[in-house]
Amino acid sequence: MTGGELMRIKNHPILEFEKGKKIKFTFDGKEYEGYEGDTIASALHAAGVKVLTYSHEKKRPRGFYCAIGNCGQCFMEVNGVSNVRTCIEPLKEGMIVKTQVGKGDIL
Repeated sequence: MTGGELMRIKNHPILEFEKGKKIKFTFDGKEYEGYEGDTIASALHAAGVKVLTYSHEKKRPRGFYCAIGNCGQCFMEVNGVSNVRTCIEPLKEGMIVKTQVGKGDIL
């Protein structure tokens, strides 16, 4: 089973899932695969990655939560840019994604 298959729904009684082409990206220096149409957070979640970021003050782990870009639990550094809401950011070939601790670089 590849990293991108671990947590994916394959069959559903109502919804149909079509996978796009496979996309490779790195997260904290390790290579992962997702699919065209995934967001960064959904591809990581499907690969079994549960911690996306850490809280500002107490550095507590934060994971995939709202999936609509509202909560900020998924802020990560993507291609050198801090505070990217990975739950709504489309996955692209070759992305470099890193865990962000705290507020990241504020522009």
